Amino acid sequence: MALTNRYKSAPGAGTLAALVLVLVFGSPWYVDWAQENTDSDTAGGWFLRLLAWPAWRFDSNDSIQDVFATDLRAILVVALTALFLFLLPGSQLARARGTLSQFFAGWASYVFAGAFAALLTALIHSNPSLLGAFQAAGSGATYGFFVGWIIGIATLGGWRGRR
Repeated sequence: MALTNRYKSAPGAGTLAALVLVLVFGSPWYVDWAQENTDSDTAGGWFLRLLAWPAWRFDSNDSIQDVFATDLRAILVVALTALFLFLLPGSQLARARGTLSQFFAGWASYVFAGAFAALLTALIHSNPSLLGAFQAAGSGATYGFFVGWIIGIATLGGWRGRR
């Protein structure tokens, strides 16, 4: 039996897309590739490096506290995306599935998830500061803004909650 949009929930599809983005583009292999093979002075290189923002890793020369905070940030991006997809009312208020409100709710969920994940984990890093937390939140929001359209597309046509 083929799964169609009739069986796809908007929060589930958006969360799955966020998980794939974080697992693939946040992987140590992709992060290393992007750093070595892209030019940050070009739009394409900048975007490919931005995709690696919620990086996760197994080992590093950094302190355990910093590695934990970085890995937690990647986890929180996915978890908070799911939470915001459930909380944002745009898709729930839409009269028909597949409207722009679903797209923008998915996109906004990723912007908020990136910003809040960065803000929370900046406070766990070694030598945390309020300025550092605000700067990290700005980086997370930038990531969500430029990558969140993928989540918005994934949520199009999905149903919300019970029918």
